[in-house]
Amino acid sequence: MLVNITDEFLKLISIDSPSKNERDLAIYLKSKLKDLGAEVYEDNSAGKTGSNTGNIIGFISGNQNLNTILLAAHMDTIVSTDGMVPQIKNGIIYSDGNTILGADDKAGIAVIIGVLSKLQKDKTIQHGPIEVFFTVQEEVGLIGVKNLEYEIKAQYGYVLDGDGPVGTIVNAAPSHVTLDLIVEGKAAHAGVAPEKGINAIVVASKAIANLDSGRLDEETTSNFGIISGGKGRNIVADKVEIKAEVRSRNRNKLEKEVSKIIEEFTKTAANHHAKFTYHRELAYEAFTIDQEHPVITGAFEAGKTLGIEVKLKTTGGGLDANILNSRGVPCVALGLGNDNPHTNDEYVSINEMQKAVEFLFKILTNKP
Repeated sequence: MLVNITDEFLKLISIDSPSKNERDLAIYLKSKLKDLGAEVYEDNSAGKTGSNTGNIIGFISGNQNLNTILLAAHMDTIVSTDGMVPQIKNGIIYSDGNTILGADDKAGIAVIIGVLSKLQKDKTIQHGPIEVFFTVQEEVGLIGVKNLEYEIKAQYGYVLDGDGPVGTIVNAAPSHVTLDLIVEGKAAHAGVAPEKGINAIVVASKAIANLDSGRLDEETTSNFGIISGGKGRNIVADKVEIKAEVRSRNRNKLEKEVSKIIEEFTKTAANHHAKFTYHRELAYEAFTIDQEHPVITGAFEAGKTLGIEVKLKTTGGGLDANILNSRGVPCVALGLGNDNPHTNDEYVSINEMQKAVEFLFKILTNKP
């Protein structure tokens, strides 16, 4: 039975699935994939990720000896959408304004289901094997795909979680380093003997003031996102913790900026007789896919056939595609026509979702 993309999307967003609580949606999707003729698996990653479900994998055998293609989307939303009543105005689906809509990434899931339903409806349509991944905890650090317990067969793939209108191909994304910075000073009474203390908040502030942040160049960003410390307004703060990050599509620039932050905090802390420690972690690696790769040329050919303008785009965010590329599977992300993710103003165009189904369907059924 051919899926109505609007009905499917509305069904998906009616199932609340914040990060770590994707189980209800996973149950629905396993049933849906089976109905669409897929072999369905749930991996054993839940014990590692802390989600109440594993990642969901579907495999559909092709009827032609063509490349196996991967389709991926994530099940979790950045916050709960419990009780949200969607609104449809002039072909656009919004939330009721009290929560996010959840188009990130349930629009991607809906498009994948729509495409699979078209293939099931007419089994004479020629296509190669298809792998489908519905992952957990993408929003909180690509946790699900990092812990995916499955041997990927695909030669390349498409992550249905990109920015921009249909035809947008995100073929480059940055590496991301997280930094936990800790400055320790010395407590003292702020009114009686402040000179006996070392204010960790002041020390950290001086270090931050000596550093650039925001967009550093077209490839690189830096941010100091959370500062927490101190015990009271009348106590010289003896400890402060800062959560920061650096992203760049250029690994040398990434390392240079991370080193600059660590060196500045080290120097400033020493100058004020404070202690500085830190923890750094590479959250994910950058990827760039050459425009001559089949994952991109196939999309351009599909766009040409359908009259869809196809454009390459870079992003500053992280995607499941970062991890899949690091596992040796070239992947790009496709735009779906949704916008304002992670806000109560999030929306998606019904026409763009329908267009995305046709675009992806043509990618899968065009012979290379």
